[in-house]
Amino acid sequence: MKKSRLVLVGNGMAGVRALEELLKIAPDLYDITVFGAEPHPNYNRILLSPVLAGEQTIEQIVLNPLAWYAERGITLHLGKKVVGIDRTRRIVQAEDGTAAEYDRLLLATGSNPFILPVPGKDLQGVIAYRDIADTQAMIDAATRYRHAVVIGGGLLGLEAANGMMLRGMQVTVVHLMPWLMERQLDDVAGGLLRKSLEDRGLKFMLGAQTEALVGDRDGRVRSVRFKDGTEIPADLVVMAAGIRPNTALAEKVGLHCHRGIVVSDTLQTVTDPRIYAVGECAAHRGIAYGLVAPLFEQAKVCATHLAQFGIGRYTGSQTSTKLKVTGIDLFSAGNFSGGPAEQGFEEIVLSDPYGGVYKKLVIQNDKLVGACLYGDTVDGSWYFKLLRDGRSVADLRDKLMFGESNVGDVGHEGHSKAAAMADSDEVCGCNGVSKGRICKAIREKGLFTLEEVRKHTKASASCGSCTGLVEQLLMFTAGGDYSKAPAKKAMCGCTDASHEDTRQAIRERHLLTIASVYAELGWRTPNGCASCRPAVNYYLLSTWPKEAVDDPQSRYINERSHANIQKDGTYSVIPRMWGGETTADELRRIADAVDKYKIPTVKVTGGQRIDLLGVKKEDLPAVWKDIGMASGHAYAKALRTVKTCVGSEWCRFGTQDSTQMGKDLERALWRMYAPHKVKLAVSGCPRNCAEAGIKDVGVIGVDSGWEIYVAGNGGIKTEVAHFFCKLKTADEVLEYSGAFLQLYREEGWYLERTVHYVSRVGLDHVKKKVLDDAAGRKALWERLQFSLDGEPDPWFEFEKARVDLRQFKPVGVL
Repeated sequence: MKKSRLVLVGNGMAGVRALEELLKIAPDLYDITVFGAEPHPNYNRILLSPVLAGEQTIEQIVLNPLAWYAERGITLHLGKKVVGIDRTRRIVQAEDGTAAEYDRLLLATGSNPFILPVPGKDLQGVIAYRDIADTQAMIDAATRYRHAVVIGGGLLGLEAANGMMLRGMQVTVVHLMPWLMERQLDDVAGGLLRKSLEDRGLKFMLGAQTEALVGDRDGRVRSVRFKDGTEIPADLVVMAAGIRPNTALAEKVGLHCHRGIVVSDTLQTVTDPRIYAVGECAAHRGIAYGLVAPLFEQAKVCATHLAQFGIGRYTGSQTSTKLKVTGIDLFSAGNFSGGPAEQGFEEIVLSDPYGGVYKKLVIQNDKLVGACLYGDTVDGSWYFKLLRDGRSVADLRDKLMFGESNVGDVGHEGHSKAAAMADSDEVCGCNGVSKGRICKAIREKGLFTLEEVRKHTKASASCGSCTGLVEQLLMFTAGGDYSKAPAKKAMCGCTDASHEDTRQAIRERHLLTIASVYAELGWRTPNGCASCRPAVNYYLLSTWPKEAVDDPQSRYINERSHANIQKDGTYSVIPRMWGGETTADELRRIADAVDKYKIPTVKVTGGQRIDLLGVKKEDLPAVWKDIGMASGHAYAKALRTVKTCVGSEWCRFGTQDSTQMGKDLERALWRMYAPHKVKLAVSGCPRNCAEAGIKDVGVIGVDSGWEIYVAGNGGIKTEVAHFFCKLKTADEVLEYSGAFLQLYREEGWYLERTVHYVSRVGLDHVKKKVLDDAAGRKALWERLQFSLDGEPDPWFEFEKARVDLRQFKPVGVL
């Protein structure tokens, strides 16, 4: 029997959720084709803010990888914008000419950002904030520019501002209204939010009306001018003043649009019943929703009708709001503004400005109709349930403000809240997942990790605000100490094997090639992908040094070229300077190379090295040869630098010779590849001028010897290193540091920093292996030395390092 044809226009969260729901109930009904204007698989747009803030990566927010589409036989067209629909012949056509026939068509075209119609809106450096490209543009700008201005003090604008501030920019938020997030907060909560964000470093201009964006001679924005004539500097302007449903395609083909593509309760367009619409582009009963929970509710109803079940009606949604800025808790829902007393409105308010807590509950005719919480939002989901259920709160009035923990015997902490919830109680508002559904999945499928629950139920997979409660349910249902449960997660879509499964198989079965790993573990994709190949290549080399053979094509571009590729396609070269120390001769050679090869930028790095930026790829071998210094491995998942202070040799406060210690460590470890980049530092006294407390291994000199610290991390999310041990001699420092790093090399997962490795396995585990087991420690140190012995310098031992010199030939030269 020939299948019907379903075409989805829009590869975002709402449209793909409709496909997921459809495939659950009618997996064989349609041949499905998906068009996505972006070059990415379906990802969680809600979590772009944590990506901008550096708390997550693009890879971590992908909801459905490419393998998901392939496994379900879905034809996917990425980077193809649909520009036409022939409703008579039922054909969809993309901008590049790609066409697809349909029997049913689902439009999920999302929304467009509202761009303020002011002079200068088309200047370079003026962007919106809607997708991965916008997010990456902000991340890139933060590396080059200083001043950012966000126009719009709503949810999205504040998340953008916070992210860019964490990236090191000076950010000013310009907002036309008298307080922030006026649609979600009242003036009191808005004031508390402003103060909290100002304390973090953000600046605000409220009640300010933008007149124009002013550019420089090169056509890039340089300032924002207001109607009162004042200006503020701006190297980057982010428009976050709202969104508009993207109805251009629908209007072009004659579908009725008013505040969106008008749909019925079955999510069919009122103009053409073969065409459905869900998400931000759809207008249902005059409302276009911009939050994820109602979009997922629409998707579920739409799927039942696409499946020809003819059941389900979408009648609208109650919505609530949360801000995705780490450390700031706010929640609002319903009519938190209230109304006149003669209409039955009452307000219960708790305000503690000093403690940063504000709660406002609005009651009408003994029913909770609105809530606005700041600082203490633990009861947000409970208030939202009361609001949505419409139950009388007359019996709760004296306890309502003090939360769910004061009603009956329910508590907020540990297992008590999870245990006390009814199975019908909703845990994840975004995805409409109840406690009963989560617990059933945990019991029947043997789930034991948060990732597994997300995969099978979608709970906490969207905004993440219910993560804590899901973890409680895991502890309550699965039993045991969830915090120490191994987080088993497939390496990528090519396999079900985890990183640990792969490492264990390589070790136990003595596997020496990537092909043998794929064969032994039953990889679904014969040649793997760009995610798993580098990881498997590293695991082979770190497990079987001198036996496994490096595969350069399974490394990232930087490690194949042995230099850092830059955004303009040129490269940077960072020669190694042992412990940050150099000589006049080395500096002369660097200066001569800069002049000879016309290298545009020379910069001192934070790791006490010299960075040559803007080197042409074809010049790299010659630059390496002329400089004549060892590789700095600044491009690799390897030891980067050992930063030092001048120590007792020069400093009047120094207690130990930190420079010599740093040079000894670097010379011992400099050829060391690892799961991720590794940075060390040595300070000659507790004043810690080399910042050893935030390095992967930090060494601090004290009167009686050295203190060792491990698993620190600088950058956007700073983690202070753990005190590890105290040692007397330089030889001990080498042995203990090397043993820790070898343990990390053998047990760490690829792209896992030491801070995350230690967090995963526990510091006690590391101490047991390195501090408590003297024989094991020495064996680790010896295995590291064996691995590094004879490792080639890729700048000077091309053949041994398997460097393909053909890549450095100018284009067109054979």
